[in-house]
Amino acid sequence: MQTQELTRLGVSQGAALKSGMEFIANFIAQGGESARLEEELGAIISKPESFLGDPLREAFARDLYAPAYKQRDQIAPWHQWGVGLDASAVQQLANACALPVAVAGALMPDAHSGYGLPIGGVLAMEDCVIPYAVGVDIACRMRLTVYDRKASTIAGQKERLANIIESETRFGMGCEFKQRRQHDVMDEDWSVSPITRRHKDKAWAQLGTSGSGNHFVEFGAFSVSADEAVALKESGFDIKPGEYIALLSHSGSRGAGAQVCQHYSRIAMDRRYDLPNEMKHLSWLTFEEEAGQEYWAAMNLMGRYAEANHALIHKHIAKKVRAHVMLDIENHHNFAWKETHARRCRALTGEM
Repeated sequence: MQTQELTRLGVSQGAALKSGMEFIANFIAQGGESARLEEELGAIISKPESFLGDPLREAFARDLYAPAYKQRDQIAPWHQWGVGLDASAVQQLANACALPVAVAGALMPDAHSGYGLPIGGVLAMEDCVIPYAVGVDIACRMRLTVYDRKASTIAGQKERLANIIESETRFGMGCEFKQRRQHDVMDEDWSVSPITRRHKDKAWAQLGTSGSGNHFVEFGAFSVSADEAVALKESGFDIKPGEYIALLSHSGSRGAGAQVCQHYSRIAMDRRYDLPNEMKHLSWLTFEEEAGQEYWAAMNLMGRYAEANHALIHKHIAKKVRAHVMLDIENHHNFAWKETHARRCRALTGEM
């Protein structure tokens, strides 16, 4: 089959013609029947979104897929790591890259569908931010602390360590401390938006808590090989080979962060009312709008608040364990960053 045949079947894009010919070659090479080739092509061409997670047909389907909402001549470029990914996640990123404010995108190997932007998706935008693409749990993160105690002590102290966790944080929706914890984040300006101002008191009560869902705090063993000890020393951490007690936590900005997301997402959806239902969670706010400026300030405050939650959990648990901290490391997701390229401001959003 030649490119003329693909054109006859309705393939008109340059990239799609190339990937279509590659599909044909791979289909035959993998034992596909020539008699079924036109039927296979017809199925992909008529409904490409059904094949976005198919390792053999995905590249061709991706070049054919046209989002329901498209205010640009071409979808913004995006790169995908891996094949056979969740088809709905691939479709969601393609939809996001069809937005007029989209600059580029990326999809990670573990991607799966979310609300608007897929989990494991990254989107760069021009002078704007998408509140729901950042996510409900703004600045959710993981933090790891390694103590100067041998991991072998865990086996004989499981109940004690579990009790320490339960006494130094709180789990469950709406959980809070009766005796509030102290951190400099509560001395910051919480009036950067009406939402953070309104929820400051609740945020203080929840400072140092973990919440619910997939959030956790747990002890485990941290193993360091001889080679890893050398690499750690080069990074400024003097840790000898062995197994040590470590604490790992996962949580974010609690109720205050959720309120920020919900409030500004509603504003964004009202202003981008022309987006189809399946793309409404991709509604954006520009940095020229007051709401966009408020959201950006509130999002960054929630990032520092989430960081403070983990800092307090790890600080108080270290005190109870009576151990010296040898290594502290953390990283956050559900966030957006500003970058400047060719003197133009880009917001990079990632939901992981």
